[in-house]
Amino acid sequence: MACVHDHSCEEHDCSSNWSLFKHIDLSKVSALNEAVPGSVKSVFKAWEHRLNSSEGYLESNDGDPELLVFIPFTSDVKIKSISIVGGADGTSPSKMRAFINREGIDFSDAQNMQAVQEWDLAENTQGMLEYQTRYSKFQSVGNITLHFPDNFGGDTSQILYIGFKGEATQLKRDVVATIVYELMPNPSDHKTKAESGGGFSHVE
Repeated sequence: MACVHDHSCEEHDCSSNWSLFKHIDLSKVSALNEAVPGSVKSVFKAWEHRLNSSEGYLESNDGDPELLVFIPFTSDVKIKSISIVGGADGTSPSKMRAFINREGIDFSDAQNMQAVQEWDLAENTQGMLEYQTRYSKFQSVGNITLHFPDNFGGDTSQILYIGFKGEATQLKRDVVATIVYELMPNPSDHKTKAESGGGFSHVE
């Protein structure tokens, strides 16, 4: 399901809504079939820069539009919706499939595995569409793999922007904190953590 922005982004803080890019472990992001190695990292950026391709974009190899993108997060996240800004002239991906918390997926795996969710995409060159997730299935996401099997007829597939809307749970940080507390018990620290609500943060 795709939703269209029904408001002016100048009057609403859309950037904060799409701030999960701050929780992406960019150094470990990777893609299969990218024409320029490492170019996939350029598609993760602030919402207001989503149409800016001056620092590069992700493109598949000539004659093969299929792309597979692996995105790990620095803390577990809950994903409400995904935005994909594709290229012009038929190079935008036409379909997207998502796999959660599965590392090392290749094209053969993606083609044979059942995705958590699939979407038929539109040519979203202006970045005004977002695709809703089945939210209950996108909880505690440590990493997500996005499979783009085809496009709208172009010789290559191009992606300028991938964005995620949701919440960062900070779960991984809390696990580390718990271990530290057990090794060095400090009642005042435990009290402080309890009073602060366990360190969870919420992204509107």
